[in-house]
Amino acid sequence: MRHFVFIALKHILARKRQSFVSLLGIVIGVAFFLAISALMQGSQNDFIARLIDNSPHITIYDEFREAEKQPVEEMFPDTVIELRSLKPQTESRGIRGYRQIVDYLKSLDGVKASASLTGQAIFSFAGRDVNISLNGMIPQDMRDITTIDDNMVEGSLEALIANRNGIVVGAELMRRQSLSLGDNITLSASSGQVKTYKIVGVFRTGRADYDKSQAFLDIKRVQALMNRSNRANAIIVKMERPERAREVAALIESRIRYKSVSWQESSEDLMSTLAIRNMIMYSVVSAVLIVAAFGIYNIISTIVMEKHRDIAILKSMGYRSRDIKFIFLVQGVLLGACGVLLGLPVGCLLMYGLMQITFNPPGATEPIHMPVDWGVEQFLIAGAFAFFAALFASYLPARKAADVLPIDILRGGQ
Repeated sequence: MRHFVFIALKHILARKRQSFVSLLGIVIGVAFFLAISALMQGSQNDFIARLIDNSPHITIYDEFREAEKQPVEEMFPDTVIELRSLKPQTESRGIRGYRQIVDYLKSLDGVKASASLTGQAIFSFAGRDVNISLNGMIPQDMRDITTIDDNMVEGSLEALIANRNGIVVGAELMRRQSLSLGDNITLSASSGQVKTYKIVGVFRTGRADYDKSQAFLDIKRVQALMNRSNRANAIIVKMERPERAREVAALIESRIRYKSVSWQESSEDLMSTLAIRNMIMYSVVSAVLIVAAFGIYNIISTIVMEKHRDIAILKSMGYRSRDIKFIFLVQGVLLGACGVLLGLPVGCLLMYGLMQITFNPPGATEPIHMPVDWGVEQFLIAGAFAFFAALFASYLPARKAADVLPIDILRGGQ
């Protein structure tokens, strides 16, 4: 092995300039592959983290995934039946036995759950009417189930716990309506109820549409405002392992029958878009390494052409065709390994430089940093792809070198 490596090194060093250019191509390819893939993966992780943190991992709705069968359909399953002008019975919507369901969910490992009653109301202040979405929850559960506590800029959830007649609203709504902490606002529901609440907290998520249209308050106050005593139309679930949300949602739905939607299901179109984006990204950055691999192919092919006589002598001395092929494969391995070892640190420098970039897009309240993923899988993908690209680039000229016939070379034949 040492002898083969020695011969391979002699061949590479015989053409220092060309070898350096080929090595530089691999280094640059690895560095850009690592930097771009880390940036794209970092932006994806940041997007998913925001999606997961700002949304329930599982939401249970007061509806069924499939419409319930009519009694006549159950009595005559094999009969062609046509039902016309079917009108569902009017009822007060809500999840029946939601307290027992919440207790069951909390008994599951790594699961937190809380009931919620959502609805619409008209917010009136200083002669202005604004449509606002109400989120009625148990105040003590908001810290574990939502991220509102992390986004509070004024007041606190403790104030909502202390004052059950309080309300937490978004900073954008406060700004547009010229409100201040401690002001009283009046809400009117479609039920005809009109209630006055005191602003005890203000949150800012950075999403203007959300911050101007959402409000959080005690679930009992929403029940009273909407005339839906002891009702909840949703159950919000948070998990320690969000990636298991889909299978847990299926388990919950099979148990309680109510429609359970995981964050993966509700964001399936976005996840498909991210998967396509990753395919495009890896195709583009891989092209950089493929181009660099052509440099290795070129240098080794040139060495093979120049070393025909040396190959013939080696074969005459007893070297077999596979030994000759191995020598030239070692050249590709050496160039690939050196390119990876030098390219990864250069890629780290590029990644660090990208992290220092900040920009303020229109409407942003805080500077945004470029998200970069430092996960080990990025380094493994970049290194492995570059190494195998170099190995494959050296295989074709190595096979050509192995096919050289020493008798033709030594006789001066072509």
